Amino acid sequence: MASLGSSRLPGLRRVAWAALLGLPRVPGRSLWGPSKGTSSAGLRQGLSRLDGRRLALPGLPSRGLAAGRRAPRDPREADEGAPILQYAGRRAKRKDRLFVWGFAFSGALGIPTFVVPDVGWKPRRRIQPTPYRLEVEEKISSAACGYGFTLLSSRTTDITKVWGMGLNKDSQIGFHPSRRDRSRGYEYILEPSPVPLPLDKPQQTRVLQVSCGRAHSLLLTDAEGVFSMGNNSYGQCGRKVLEGEVYRLPVFGDQVVQVACGQDHSLFRTERGDVYSCGWGADGQTGRLLGSIGGGEKGACITSKPTKVGGDLSGVRISQVTTYGDCSLAVSEDGDLFGWGNSEYLQLASITDSTQVNVPRHLPFKVGRVKEAACGGTVNALLNEEGHIFVWGYGILGKGPKLMETATPEMIPPSLFGLSDFNPDVRVAHIRCGLSQFAALTNRGELFVWGKNVRGCLGIGRMEDQYFPWRVTVPGEVVDVACGVDHMVALVKSLV
Repeated sequence: MASLGSSRLPGLRRVAWAALLGLPRVPGRSLWGPSKGTSSAGLRQGLSRLDGRRLALPGLPSRGLAAGRRAPRDPREADEGAPILQYAGRRAKRKDRLFVWGFAFSGALGIPTFVVPDVGWKPRRRIQPTPYRLEVEEKISSAACGYGFTLLSSRTTDITKVWGMGLNKDSQIGFHPSRRDRSRGYEYILEPSPVPLPLDKPQQTRVLQVSCGRAHSLLLTDAEGVFSMGNNSYGQCGRKVLEGEVYRLPVFGDQVVQVACGQDHSLFRTERGDVYSCGWGADGQTGRLLGSIGGGEKGACITSKPTKVGGDLSGVRISQVTTYGDCSLAVSEDGDLFGWGNSEYLQLASITDSTQVNVPRHLPFKVGRVKEAACGGTVNALLNEEGHIFVWGYGILGKGPKLMETATPEMIPPSLFGLSDFNPDVRVAHIRCGLSQFAALTNRGELFVWGKNVRGCLGIGRMEDQYFPWRVTVPGEVVDVACGVDHMVALVKSLV
């Protein structure tokens, strides 16, 4: 459609807007602004002449009120019709958000309408390939993704502190009784549901962290120790299976400050820097020599009591432990890296040709001081103090399709995470691992992912695998992220 000043309309001449506003026309100057000789008061006066009038242009029909008559308008109507603008002040608090993506049919995303649509015409959504906001009432401080289920926790002092969703055939997210038969529990939970904890002081104790394995979960509190839920076939819950049992683990010799769930084993880090383990240890993932400890029907492969891990960890203060499959890694306060467990995929091939390492061994990588480590199913990663990421193992490692396996760490170019001459301060702040995918958080709150895109778990909007780090579009600053087998959860701060 042509504009009002177009000569294409019959009988329509260009309108001298400056003349209509009472402004002097200066050759070579824009008609949209006043000239040097026109004050702002004069401009307002000229604009006021048009208030309530409608210009009748030649060749166009005139509608509305005749020229010169002011349109009557109710002040209330004018106020309701005015646009509403909301500005965020300097003291405005940024909101905490939660975003999920990946496989939805297990219920792990916590969106029930994806599985059972609330409207008949809506299709079921098997996969959510991009971040989707999950509405939660409390501020979530910790999230963990298991094999088809999710745990969320808040540091609140309210009675409800933990929520679970997804697959629940082994009560890995707590017992949720059926409405029809209270003695039986739901095997699938489609939305975040409260997980009851047998706390002695529920209004004082806070939940600090949650961790999930294949079918079991660990919950760390600030004052009442560690609680475990789910499958305990291999003693991974750290206690014997008893009828009417409670979730709480036995008391450690020191306060536990971090928990980590492997596939069927568990790791605990204490305040003194010691590491304890329990569960299935056939591949050495519990860090003990086979035959040294019994405690189960299958002998030394199983232990249900958390026991201190030795080897090269003896006398070393550990600052982080990580595991997800059957391999385990630990970072010391001095920045050294230790590993044990399964090595079929070159995870520990730098120190041995064996496919399993039964006791922790120091990994002599030349990568500088290690800040964090992440352990997946067949892939591992570490982050050094300079903010550089190194990867090794077998799978999609992030350096293209030609690098699928390596026994020694390979550094991913920092430019792939946004470092450039225009952004020289960009650094990777945290590294995370799922079963076959990686996630990296930068100091700017950006999230980068790469690896196997199982059921859309990377959140990049497509289903192909990602061979290089790719930034995920999230409306906010990503604070933390949890990786599972086929889904992910991100804790996000709103921009305003």
